[in-house]
Amino acid sequence: MPGWTQAVGRQLDALIEAAVPGVSKAVKWNTPLYGVEEGCWFLSFHVFTRYVKVAFLRGAALDPAPPVAAKVQDTRYLHIHGGDALDEARLIAWVKQASRLPGERM
Repeated sequence: MPGWTQAVGRQLDALIEAAVPGVSKAVKWNTPLYGVEEGCWFLSFHVFTRYVKVAFLRGAALDPAPPVAAKVQDTRYLHIHGGDALDEARLIAWVKQASRLPGERM
């Protein structure tokens, strides 16, 4: 993860691990994945030039739903741009909710 995105990635990883003790992690297609069931994932994130895209794979079921819609009906995104203040409490709440939903096989 280049530049400012590296710090964001580390922050996301630490928050996810703290919110879901024992969370499983994998990297596929240069994308970190997080899950609680073997082979099933509830969250991923990916680096783009201008932002980090956090994907909640069943995000439409979260309350409130993350702000960015996806082409896939159940998925919702959070975009984190350089210099954005991350609402850690909101992110942790979403991560905890997402970890209790059925994961996606990939």
